[in-house]
Amino acid sequence: MALPQSLEGKLRVPLIGAPMFIVSGPELVIAQCQAGIVGSFPALNARPQAVLGDWIKQIKEELAAYAEEHSDQPVAPFAVNQIVHASNVRLREDMETCVEHQVPIIITSLRPPGDVVKAVHSYGGLVFHDVISLRHARKAISQGVDGIIAVCAGAGGHAGPLSPFALVKEIRKEFDGAVILSGCITSGMDVLAARAMGADLAYSGTRFIASDEANAAPEYKEMIVESGASDIVYSSLFTGIHGSYLKGSIARAGMDPDNLPEGTKSDMDFDKASKTDAKAWKDIWGAGQGVGDIDEILSAREIALKIEQEYKDGLAGLNAP
Repeated sequence: MALPQSLEGKLRVPLIGAPMFIVSGPELVIAQCQAGIVGSFPALNARPQAVLGDWIKQIKEELAAYAEEHSDQPVAPFAVNQIVHASNVRLREDMETCVEHQVPIIITSLRPPGDVVKAVHSYGGLVFHDVISLRHARKAISQGVDGIIAVCAGAGGHAGPLSPFALVKEIRKEFDGAVILSGCITSGMDVLAARAMGADLAYSGTRFIASDEANAAPEYKEMIVESGASDIVYSSLFTGIHGSYLKGSIARAGMDPDNLPEGTKSDMDFDKASKTDAKAWKDIWGAGQGVGDIDEILSAREIALKIEQEYKDGLAGLNAP
């Protein structure tokens, strides 16, 4: 397995807080990194575009100050998510901003990120790429990415249909870089299981929606706490590609969550509403099947420390005679 050298000694637990549209912002990212896990946010959350540079500077300054005051504690680097798709008209400008500020990790989604890899490697940064299949992984590997995020069945957002036991093993056979597992990661035992099956890091989004720092409506956070796996709907309607959403939010928007029409890839537009009146992710709330394990709203630090303790306890239990 291959944890990137730049992450060694900077993590309490091998975990990345996944970037979530609208939900992830500087407050959540800073809290996650200060707690010793990688925090991330989508570049498109910073609006207008000029705000992106301000967010990055704020994150870097606050993390540097915290690291200086808490030299005995791990402080993780942060990541910015870039949607590599024709509908993302900001991609070039956003990447120029990220290169200017030397963002430590860029997380790319959708198309193979060859140009992004070259730009990020120019200053020594890392590129992790989301995939839902081995075919997509192979394309990203050919572009020189440093890590592959296996977005498996049960993950929130644009999840894939494959079991993690299948996809992680297939990727690992062909890739000696970092493998990151996404899908129902809500506890330290989940992180431990990800490591056991061959991943270097785990990837958790939904758990951090139910955090104090998340930029989510109180009703969204409460729905996370109150929902179970059967309350997740897997639909392509809202963005043109399949994603996982809270059934309750679909019903609130006046639609029948059990009878949704299919969307098409031609509907993909990450800067505008879908063909429905309700917008993903503003009105139609994303979440993964791991919601059933989320029982309370905590601070991001409390969540990270709880996961760390569960991870350590689980490891000790497995090593016990």
